[in-house]
Amino acid sequence: MKTDLSQYDNSWYQPGAPLKRAIWYVVSCLFFQHSWAVCNRLKRLLLRVFGAEVGKGVVIKPSVQIKYPWKLKIGNHCWIGEGVWIDNLDEVTLGDHVSISQGALLLCGNHNYKSATFDLMVAPIVLDEGSWVGAKAVVCPGVTLQSHAVLAVGAVATKDLEAYGIYQGNPAVLVKKRRIN
Repeated sequence: MKTDLSQYDNSWYQPGAPLKRAIWYVVSCLFFQHSWAVCNRLKRLLLRVFGAEVGKGVVIKPSVQIKYPWKLKIGNHCWIGEGVWIDNLDEVTLGDHVSISQGALLLCGNHNYKSATFDLMVAPIVLDEGSWVGAKAVVCPGVTLQSHAVLAVGAVATKDLEAYGIYQGNPAVLVKKRRIN
């Protein structure tokens, strides 16, 4: 059997009303995706207006892309670095004190390479309290970073990361335990 993209159909996937998505796109371009230093208070407010749950003290740096804020929950005192892309085709949940470094990608969707029609697959991502996604790292669909786990620079998490584990590589593997003084 061969891939037949002419038969691709993801009509089952309904991420939100088209008008809501269009308005969010404009707001996102104006206040999130550019390199201007927009006030964090305004960014938090806009995310809440579009249905995100956002805790206190959240810092969102410039050039951040968030696909669907109504599928986003951010705990207290989280940091989202420059150039982060939260491609949340499914729910993304950040616990308190989570850090996502510059250029990281949280990817909730993929395609089934075993299917001739390359079907869309989505799954949630959870970053538990105190976890840290390093610069240019990738968190794949369905992955949970347990409490205080670290995904190092450029690493790719394809499976859950255990609490206080430090992971490197592609795919990410446990290299040592995190000790916080």
